[in-house]
Amino acid sequence: MIVDGVLILDFGSQYTQLIARRIREQHVFCEIQPQTYSLAEIQEAKPRAIVMSGGPASVFAEGAPTIDPGILDLGVPVLGICYGMQLISHLLGGRVQRADEREYGPARLEVLKPEGLLHGFEVGTHVDVWMSHGDRVETLPPGFETIARTPNSPFAAVANLERNIFGVQFHPEVAHTPRGVEMLRAFLFEVAGCKPDWTPGSFIEQTVDAIRRQVGNRAAVCGLSGGVDSSVAAMLVSKAIGDRLTCIFVDNGLLRKHEAQSVVHTFRDHFGLKLIHVDAADEFLDALHGVTDPEEKRKIVGRVFIDVFQREAEKLDDVGYLVQGTLYPDVIESLSFKGPSAVIKSHHNVGGLPETLHLELVEPLRLLFKDEVREVGEAMGMPHDVLWRHPFPGPGLAVRCPGAVEREKLDILREAEAIFDEELRAADLYDKIWQAFCVILPVRTVGVMGDERTYDYVIAIRAVDSRDGMTADWSRIPHEVLARVSTRIINEVRGCNRVCYDISSKPPSTIEWE
Repeated sequence: MIVDGVLILDFGSQYTQLIARRIREQHVFCEIQPQTYSLAEIQEAKPRAIVMSGGPASVFAEGAPTIDPGILDLGVPVLGICYGMQLISHLLGGRVQRADEREYGPARLEVLKPEGLLHGFEVGTHVDVWMSHGDRVETLPPGFETIARTPNSPFAAVANLERNIFGVQFHPEVAHTPRGVEMLRAFLFEVAGCKPDWTPGSFIEQTVDAIRRQVGNRAAVCGLSGGVDSSVAAMLVSKAIGDRLTCIFVDNGLLRKHEAQSVVHTFRDHFGLKLIHVDAADEFLDALHGVTDPEEKRKIVGRVFIDVFQREAEKLDDVGYLVQGTLYPDVIESLSFKGPSAVIKSHHNVGGLPETLHLELVEPLRLLFKDEVREVGEAMGMPHDVLWRHPFPGPGLAVRCPGAVEREKLDILREAEAIFDEELRAADLYDKIWQAFCVILPVRTVGVMGDERTYDYVIAIRAVDSRDGMTADWSRIPHEVLARVSTRIINEVRGCNRVCYDISSKPPSTIEWE
């Protein structure tokens, strides 16, 4: 329910999530819905403002995505961005056509009238903006006027001030429009009268109440991995229902050094959660014996996890709910923005738990982005090391061990990663790097230690800088730090005599090796 928040109607723009992020950063709640969201649903949601995103389509193309024109008659402030602006113009009697010269990239916006989303700008101000369009508005609908222009877009920003409907041909949500956040703030606060009350504290209070109403007097179970999402979800549910939540931590033998002990200490001993620690290392490693295909490893780890988790969950009494750390990007990506045939990906349940558990889902984080999850965790007093730990793959060290997964190689890998972690923290680099880890290669090389010949494994170290993991570049770690890491691994880790640094970007490489 959006009540008093902002509704974003998505027309397939690559920037839609970014619009939501920018609005959330102003402590204003917003939700993304496909452009098929009906007039009746919007009336029930009672948004304080509507934002119509950009998109790759052309408004006059056959089958172009559209909306019920009645949405524009609700009296709710509307901001159309790129395609959203063109669609508003098209529906209200303006004319849209192919631009003589397409605009992709930077442009200079001239402010003509500091109204609406340009509130606070001075007339004649020139602002850098980011364009990405092949169509443009040629004739404005009745009641609209130009409030800003660029050399190639005479209607770069338009407004119907009486109806509080605005359109911009550029993208205010991207970093390449440096003053775009000011424009969004003006729309949110000056035009729509939104309140900046979407805070971690308010979210915790509302979510805890919602969990109590949903779960009632029943019990819940959570598959706790120690990662950010499952940890914050578990803490929220525990805050709501106390010891009626049981967390099951499955130790698969593929974790980092001392990780199992750390999870148990943090959540059972420190936070007092009811936690079952299942040591299933032998079960996982036996199932992985001799398997070298990366995808098969993932399937095996997932299947064994389900078996172990279900076995433990069935021992508990009166459990009616399963807690999952589903995030908002997962929810968004499971929606179809062009009809049921164009679902981007199916909604993925953590661990792929089977329906035979007959449990109703509790997803306390399903409205949050990753950075918001961390803010909520901080507000609940969770440790920095838990909230800001580097991403760790579900199959664990199995996919950092190309080739067959063997106990000896896992032990070597654990020791090497522990050293790499220690040195990054000592150099104050850990929190500045998106992800860092080691890989043990399925080859041996000749070395010399003392006066003896060795024939041991190679460790590759990997560190990348990224914002979201979708793209990444290798981290420029100072040579002296790399030297210390290499020296320590070779000197301290038996079975390894060579260290390499992976300097591949994503794309074309992936972050993990498997």
